Amino acid sequence: MQLSNSYLKRVFETVEKRDPDQPEFLQAVTEVFQSCQEIIDQHPEMERDGVMERIVEPERMLTFRVSWLDDNNKVQVNRGYRVQFNSAIGPYKGGLRFHPTVNLSVIKFLGFEQCFKNALTGLPMGGAKGGSDFDPKGKSDREIMHFCQSFMTELSRHIGQFTDVPAGDIGVGAREIGFLYGQYKRMRNEVTGALTGKGLKYGGSLVRKEATGYGLCYFVQEMLKSKGETFKGKTVSVSGSGNVAIYAVEKAAQLGATVVTVSDSQGYIYDAKGINLEALKEIKELKRGRLTEYLEYEPSAVYTEGRGIWSVPCDIALPCATQNELDENDAEILAKNGCRYVGEGANMPSTPAAIKVFFEKNIYYAPGKAANAGGVATSGLEMSQNSARMYWTFAEVDSKLKDIMQHIYFTASQTAQKYGHPGNLEMGANIAGLLRISEAMTSQGVSW
Repeated sequence: MQLSNSYLKRVFETVEKRDPDQPEFLQAVTEVFQSCQEIIDQHPEMERDGVMERIVEPERMLTFRVSWLDDNNKVQVNRGYRVQFNSAIGPYKGGLRFHPTVNLSVIKFLGFEQCFKNALTGLPMGGAKGGSDFDPKGKSDREIMHFCQSFMTELSRHIGQFTDVPAGDIGVGAREIGFLYGQYKRMRNEVTGALTGKGLKYGGSLVRKEATGYGLCYFVQEMLKSKGETFKGKTVSVSGSGNVAIYAVEKAAQLGATVVTVSDSQGYIYDAKGINLEALKEIKELKRGRLTEYLEYEPSAVYTEGRGIWSVPCDIALPCATQNELDENDAEILAKNGCRYVGEGANMPSTPAAIKVFFEKNIYYAPGKAANAGGVATSGLEMSQNSARMYWTFAEVDSKLKDIMQHIYFTASQTAQKYGHPGNLEMGANIAGLLRISEAMTSQGVSW
């Protein structure tokens, strides 16, 4: 790690010594520290007030057992997590992820990123993340309900609309949120906005399902405008086939692009005509199937097993699957094939080496903490509607989402410009987020 600032070096060495077995978390901290060295040099009060020591240490980390009965009446045991990272700006806010790869390092990295992402929206939300190593794939609805009820039985005592408001993430969609919310109401005997991503019939918000994918495209749209371009006529490659990817495909197509790829954990689809959105939604949202089924709808498409999605030539790449899915070799191939824009729909999907290639090859890069903030922004709007007992139309929420994503882009862009790094949205986003969190923390005293 290349750090010239002695204070940041010292803090990072402490984090590395304390958490040597947490590579994802250390990667996230490294990226922020490298971007913010100049800020620390210019703001010595941050060292005096111990801002960085506090910002890398969660306010609270919860780890708990989740016992549940499967369909054979056999007891299964998983591990649950909630890392409440920073509440200086507002109540903790961040999703729940149910996936076999979930561990404390992954949850801490996601929670740390969430602090900066939420700060960039301008909304009063702190940062948190949670989840479990439970895998919903292959489970019956009854098994998922039993797991969610057990998970929420423990989590319910630590969350609330003024304390911590979880949402969905990988493996946690409308079905899981419904089961979690139902158990929360039983445990607390109250109907509040303690979860977001709820169904429309019981307090959910329009556009929440589409928000991260739409917001990503609104952010990239601003990037394109800065270069005098639009989505129209562009070829777009999207990875993933979950919520974020599906609605990034939808919005990019609405804006005039041709989206030619989507992927899942087994392989990827290439459809030169443009991804058939209705087929994709039916396979993934209704049938919860595999992408190989796409060929039944579009026989001319090509399915390829394994990695390799970034070998498909495109003008714009939107990685929307998972962390570290796009490496240095992928970045080199994208550059060679003429890709000029990368917008991250997932959290930290590009490795540090890949990001270095983006800058070296003059690929305009939008980091996830800025570009994929549309989901949490709309969660914030859902919280507002719940608190006020209001219900906004699709157009109203979509307009507010677009305004927030434009605000995030201009904040990151102008901050980068102000500190002498024009066009470096990664640095601009990190600096802007850090400054807002730091000011809130120091205003409230040492305990925060």
